[in-house]
Amino acid sequence: MEKLKLPTYGGQAVIEGVMMRGKKNAAIAMRAPDESIVIHQEELGEIYKSRLLNFPFFRGMILLWDALGLGMRALTISANTQTGEDEKIEGPQLILTLVVSLTLAVGLFFLLPALVGYLFSKLPFATASWSGALVEGLIRLLILVGYIWLVGRVPDIQRVFAYHGAEHKTINAFEAGAEMTPESVAKHSLEHPRCGTAFLLTLVVISIIFFTLLGPLPLGLRMVSRIVLIPVIAGVAYEYIRWTSNHLESPLVRILVKPNLALQRLTTREPSLPMLEVSIAAFNAMRSGEERLVI
Repeated sequence: MEKLKLPTYGGQAVIEGVMMRGKKNAAIAMRAPDESIVIHQEELGEIYKSRLLNFPFFRGMILLWDALGLGMRALTISANTQTGEDEKIEGPQLILTLVVSLTLAVGLFFLLPALVGYLFSKLPFATASWSGALVEGLIRLLILVGYIWLVGRVPDIQRVFAYHGAEHKTINAFEAGAEMTPESVAKHSLEHPRCGTAFLLTLVVISIIFFTLLGPLPLGLRMVSRIVLIPVIAGVAYEYIRWTSNHLESPLVRILVKPNLALQRLTTREPSLPMLEVSIAAFNAMRSGEERLVI
């Protein structure tokens, strides 16, 4: 079996299911209430064929925004499959959901740490110009790890994390040329260098570097800069993940990705064989869709 050129395929855990995304299509495999596996496939949007994706940094911002919408649709489709409802979140409703989610995320992970860092920089003993940015970054990191740890205590989220582990094991098994059966896939690692968790940690580290270089700013300008620079930082983080995943043969790169892989231990759980069966079904459906769409 030919080894994939990274980054080509990605996955995402959804409610009682897994989404696998290729270059041209995405497939979602879900457990229905009757325990059967339901497959949903859709061709990716025109943005994935755009020449804009040839430009470093810019492509990261585009793909990340589209991935948010694709992930939201996957969660909606999976939830509807579990409940048997036919309603879909799409159009203005989907956009509103994304905007509200992003607003809360920006407030919690960017603006709140920026405020704490600013207040710290005003303390008498905070004489170093970079101290406020460092504290801000550490607060952001603590919020990220604490949030992941906290939601990971919820039983339903633990099942989602188990499907996340199944997705990682499936991709790792395929890239290793292993037999795509639940028993075979179960032997592979829960960690994967292209995981979204790795992206989040990279985003936090790069934000510390960026905001430290900006130096001390008035509170208003500080808040605005945190919002305006999110797409730039996200683009840099995407390119970093892309570069490391393509150079894993380097001992230095393997050292660099260790923190990212370690954080994934919070967002993955050991999946059951039925969960692996769902993940494999999603991967096989996505692969067949890729072959079908080849012109």
